[in-house]
Amino acid sequence: MKNKMFDLSFYKNKRVLITGHTGFKGTWMCKVLLQAGAKVTGYALNPPTDPSLFDLSNVAKQMNSIQGDIRDLQHMQEVFKECQPEIVIHMAAQPLVRDSYKDPVYTYDVNVMGTVNVLECVRTCESVKSFLNVTTDKVYRNKEREKGYREEEELNGFDPYSNSKSCSELVTSSYWNSFLKDRNVAVSTARAGNVIGGGDFAQNRIVPDCVRAAEQTEPIIIRNPHSVRPYQHVLEPIMVYLMICKKQYQDISVCGNYNVGPDESDCLETCSIADLFCECWNRETGKKPEWYVKGDGGPHEAGYLRLDCTKLKESFGWKPVWKMQKTMEKIVQMEYVRITGGDIAACMDAQITEFMKEAESWEEKYNY
Repeated sequence: MKNKMFDLSFYKNKRVLITGHTGFKGTWMCKVLLQAGAKVTGYALNPPTDPSLFDLSNVAKQMNSIQGDIRDLQHMQEVFKECQPEIVIHMAAQPLVRDSYKDPVYTYDVNVMGTVNVLECVRTCESVKSFLNVTTDKVYRNKEREKGYREEEELNGFDPYSNSKSCSELVTSSYWNSFLKDRNVAVSTARAGNVIGGGDFAQNRIVPDCVRAAEQTEPIIIRNPHSVRPYQHVLEPIMVYLMICKKQYQDISVCGNYNVGPDESDCLETCSIADLFCECWNRETGKKPEWYVKGDGGPHEAGYLRLDCTKLKESFGWKPVWKMQKTMEKIVQMEYVRITGGDIAACMDAQITEFMKEAESWEEKYNY
């Protein structure tokens, strides 16, 4: 872990607090930080799925895992006071578009007022030096265009989930301007594209849906085969989040809003993702799933979405590490380990190590 782009030695013995640590991305974040030697505190509700990657990975035994609701300001303030974090990464959310249509009030309560509460804790906790709010590529007003969205464009998500995340961005900006800038607390937001990886058990997401169907030897059902999304392995944004937190801790001038997404070649149609999954699953298991299209009359979902990540690349010299072929191979590898009763924690550690080595090799090759 000594490469320049993702040098995690900075995190050794750093006190890091993560909201939403029991979720899919949160668990991967904990794994990376624990491997780096950080002192990790997590604040979240129980895992949102059963099974859950959080339970399968056993990360709770290696960290300070606290059950709590980000809508409970008093409890969260007590946790901040006790653990005195230096770095706070806000990942807790109601993260599903379809669920936001079913319960918009809960979605706004968690994603907007939850963010207010986290920032209020940051404002009143003197130990915090670096704060990152993890949002989504869906914060932009989507005009269904081919050109990628840039950070300065209008924030106005369509559905309650996307819109609540747009609001979360505005709340973060207000706290930065009103309180945290004067205290020299570094603040950024990260707008990530579609994140996929082993251990995601969420409903109504293309890769978990593929895994469930393949595991049960059933055909894969696809709702919107030609929807285009910026897909990336979960380790890509996780490493970027940590890179931003580190850089702004060291130099507050790099604070800002950053898109986090793949190169244009990995902005793929849903049907292409399904094809790639079936190919990799067949290679790993000897069984090739099939998929078919079946619309379910669900609510509006964006058809086309790309991000322009020029700012992130120019600011930090960042470049995506794993292309989609490698990403899908790693997803299938980990799911097969789980299905066959293997060691999920060891598989995650191995994938993190491999990712870091490949990032280092790229830097050496191009003299970064």
